Amino acid sequence: MICVEVGTMKQPFAFVALLVGVFCAASAFGETFYVATTGNDTHDGRSPQSAWRSLDKVNTAPLHPGDKVLFKRGDVWRGQLRPQSGHDGAPISYGAYGEGAKPRLLGSVSRNNLQDWQHEGGNIWITAKPTLTELDSLRNFGSAPWSLHTEGGARARLSKLTDNSWAINCTNSGTAANHIQFSCTGLTVHTGETYAVTLRVRCTKPFSLGNVRLMRATAPWGSYGNAATTKCAVTDEWREHTVRFKATKTASDGRLTLFLGGTLPAGSTLTFQPVSWKRVECNETEELSVDVGNIIFDHGKSAGVKKWKLADLKQPGDYWYCADTWQVKLYSDKNPAELHKSIELALRRHIVSQGGCGHVVYENLALYYGAAHGFGGGSTHHIVIRDCDIAWIGGGHQLTRPDGKPVRFGNGIEFWANAHDNLVEGCRLWEIYDAALTNQGKGTNTEANITYRDNVIWNSEYSFEYWNGPQGSITRNIRFEHNTCVNAGFGWGHNQRPDRNGRHLMFYSNPATTTDFFVRNNIFCNATDSAVRLWKDWKTETLTMDHNCWFQPGGILMLFRALTFTPAQFAEYQKQTGMDAHSIHADPKFVNAERLDFRLAPDSPARNIAADGGPAGSRRRLQH
Repeated sequence: MICVEVGTMKQPFAFVALLVGVFCAASAFGETFYVATTGNDTHDGRSPQSAWRSLDKVNTAPLHPGDKVLFKRGDVWRGQLRPQSGHDGAPISYGAYGEGAKPRLLGSVSRNNLQDWQHEGGNIWITAKPTLTELDSLRNFGSAPWSLHTEGGARARLSKLTDNSWAINCTNSGTAANHIQFSCTGLTVHTGETYAVTLRVRCTKPFSLGNVRLMRATAPWGSYGNAATTKCAVTDEWREHTVRFKATKTASDGRLTLFLGGTLPAGSTLTFQPVSWKRVECNETEELSVDVGNIIFDHGKSAGVKKWKLADLKQPGDYWYCADTWQVKLYSDKNPAELHKSIELALRRHIVSQGGCGHVVYENLALYYGAAHGFGGGSTHHIVIRDCDIAWIGGGHQLTRPDGKPVRFGNGIEFWANAHDNLVEGCRLWEIYDAALTNQGKGTNTEANITYRDNVIWNSEYSFEYWNGPQGSITRNIRFEHNTCVNAGFGWGHNQRPDRNGRHLMFYSNPATTTDFFVRNNIFCNATDSAVRLWKDWKTETLTMDHNCWFQPGGILMLFRALTFTPAQFAEYQKQTGMDAHSIHADPKFVNAERLDFRLAPDSPARNIAADGGPAGSRRRLQH
């Protein structure tokens, strides 16, 4: 492999060339389009005076490689940004223009007005129930063809009955949802429209049906619509079940999939009858069509506490999302809008949904109040996320385990399976339910050439999370360098989690073949549980950790494979693991951590330990 020297570190030549190409992207050819909340979507968008207005316009505009979309500073948009791909040397860029605060993209709906809440009795207040009006229906849906797919050792057989019903005989449901997939293809959907699918189901053994998705029919797989995670208790009696989707794509290759793996009981027969597929209209312009994963009061002064049934609402701030009616019920001493100036209901959808995208640059954007990921999606490549703020993210209902326990999720920036050649730099991330930054994958895949540098992270459950598998997967050239990570596990979600795990580095199981994984020149300061948790199956020769400043005032500093080390045992940790030979355990001495000023004080011991002679942590932000 040809290498070049960068400071005192060696990096693969191809990756350096890639980054140089990405950094030069701003000068690529293309048009510039402007977006402002005072704009108009009928305009051409080619100047601030003729700016577009909405995210829907940005998402559907025919952009070309090299184009830039600039949002006006100080303005706010609600919804989801769905980027388009550029190509090598000509990415599509999403950034900011004007003066003032970074443009905000919010993944929430507001319920700030007195009329937004109705008193249900006692201390329970409820949002208005949306009214749905049928517009049209798919006439042949009841007789449409369905197919069954099994994998992962699952075994099931599909047969069609005389009354247009289908029977699935299951002998082994596997262990994961995707191990049994029952689907119908050929559905046409349009961005922003709402669709309601009604099914009749019964089963010889009881189970809970809840994983129904609207998605692309072929690879690369991706979502075509957001839906609440509704559950239907299936018994041996017929029951109708309706799921509503709000489409996020305009496409004619939609696929409706029931994911049955791991839940459909072995030795059972599921009988299924498609009833209707309808396009409906909702009276609410910002309907709660997906799970509300968090409620943020007064711009972050406090957060709601998510409960899973109405009976658990027992103190102020407790809330329950009713998926069947698209409503939130909140425990409050009086109308919530009397007690709070701002009430943001975070929705379970990525604020930036970039699955399958490549050659995209984001700069100077602020992403707040989303209950899924800030930036999310799989199979991304040549992505640059630079100087962005991501905060109050996560908490949405991801799935319910076979034992009935719900699982929540939400990362600041996630590169899911088959991600490569991506860069995150100069960003600030805080109050993240799961990981601020992560690349991870399930199913044989490759994660390669991903760099996180010069970022500042605080109050997130994990600062950086990684895992990949199974065997046959590949992880190559992952770099976590010059980042400042503070107070892992001190965020809003920690006390609500059933699995509290406040760690700066959460390195789960890693059966993937791994090379060139670097954690260098960072500051890791204070965690509720430990600074590091490294799973036992890691091959430590694949991991380089050095020139870091660690600080844990007490408790456990490292959970390293089967070894546990306290702060006082830092030298023993270095000796036994061979890691962090040039690192230190010391208070980094920030200028004013209480005021979130994480620059280094003049006498900081972290100033001279980086491999390149500079300070550890974010070089952009820590100079005094």
